[in-house]
Amino acid sequence: MAEEDTIRPGITSSLEWVVTDALCTVRGGRHVFSTPSMVLLVERAAVQLLEPFLKPGQSSVGTRVNVRHMAPTLLGMAVRAEADLTDIEGRRVTFKVKVFDEDEQVGDADHERVIIDVDRYLARLDKKSASQSAREARLS
Repeated sequence: MAEEDTIRPGITSSLEWVVTDALCTVRGGRHVFSTPSMVLLVERAAVQLLEPFLKPGQSSVGTRVNVRHMAPTLLGMAVRAEADLTDIEGRRVTFKVKVFDEDEQVGDADHERVIIDVDRYLARLDKKSASQSAREARLS
């Protein structure tokens, strides 16, 4: 396997969005990029970076995000997340992500994801769903 096909620290990726109304909150009468939307951008940038390295039947789930939102970004501006894979420990993968708009750095984040087996994950959800259905049946 070629080195470029191997998941390793130092791999980078970027993802750019245009800030739409759906990604905004209102402050002082102005629509600005919201912190929850920044978290979503951070996660999506990390997923995009990781996906080419996953085996069939694998996916990843976010387990931790520590985000710092440092400056506002206006509706209609481009916003870009630059993800850097910093560590791999078993199934746990960590990232440093910097977020920029057209003028400046507006945020940064530490993000952790865990690589999962999709079938095992779905089986766990099925078990939880069955438990929930049993609880609801007892209450009705």
